[in-house]
Amino acid sequence: MDTPQKRILTGDRTTGKLHLGHFAGSLRNRVKLRHEYELFILLADVQALTTHFQNPELINQSIYDVAIDNLSVGLEPGEFTFVQQSRVPAIAELTVFYSMLVSVNALRHNPTIKTEAKQYGYDDLSYGFLGYPVSQAADITFCNADLVPVGDDQRQHVEMAKDMAQRFNHRFGRPVFRVPASVDRGALRLPGLDGSEKMGKSEGNALDLLDGPDTVLRKIKAVPTTTAPGPLDAEGDLPDVILPLMPPAVGALYRLLHLVAPWGVYADFVGKYRRGEKFYGALKAELARHVSGFNAPIIERYHDPANNAESVRAFLRDSARKVTPVARATVEAAREAMGIGRGL
Repeated sequence: MDTPQKRILTGDRTTGKLHLGHFAGSLRNRVKLRHEYELFILLADVQALTTHFQNPELINQSIYDVAIDNLSVGLEPGEFTFVQQSRVPAIAELTVFYSMLVSVNALRHNPTIKTEAKQYGYDDLSYGFLGYPVSQAADITFCNADLVPVGDDQRQHVEMAKDMAQRFNHRFGRPVFRVPASVDRGALRLPGLDGSEKMGKSEGNALDLLDGPDTVLRKIKAVPTTTAPGPLDAEGDLPDVILPLMPPAVGALYRLLHLVAPWGVYADFVGKYRRGEKFYGALKAELARHVSGFNAPIIERYHDPANNAESVRAFLRDSARKVTPVARATVEAAREAMGIGRGL
């Protein structure tokens, strides 16, 4: 008898189109794992309201944008299932159940909540923003995923989700929720083109997956490289070793080059840096060429007639029909364990 595939859950917030940072952080991992696991990809449109509540039009458009971007990087509809959060009411119900198991203080001290609140300038947090990890726990456990890829920015959330699932099971004496294993997603965090820690669309420092050659070259040319190269007091050429020794924006160029170009090209430019040569113009031109080459098949798939608006939306509807019974069964098991929702 064949062993059933393990289920893996990953996802995106629907707040805009995806960029190279998303590919490095998660998309390439999905392409790699799509045949090894039953892959569920969450489109977190409800959670997107925590920071974009005043702009639902963006979220609605982004559902389609994020969906087609996932399809354009090489994923095929038969290889995975989308989970559009707002189409699965059971997730919201599980969020309510979990909210009884976590304290406000625990949420306030969550490092990611504190960091994002500072990033967005929030002094008075909304209930939804503060409860983001609770909603994420429902996302993770509604389908009883076996594995959840996690990077440093979400590790605390996933651990909190696992803790809530364990608490529920212990309190009500039934293994309602499978406690998933966290797996390092092997993420490569791309710095922003301005040298900031993370590439992000809202920061205006990203290379989009659909940027054409002219746009790519313009963005890369604008990266500040006024500091002269210097010695790299480190052995080896791996980015994690040498990038911290470079000016941030220059390091961002090298991180990108390492992602999209052959090793020999990357190593050659590391050597130029070590020798203090004048090469930034050549580096930017070469990087732009490789980024454009990387984007080209993604752009081609994006414009494939098979990926038209109606086919993408039909796939979203089909996915909702697939995941709704899974979520409903989990909620019913939770209700049964709690003894609520029964008729008189």
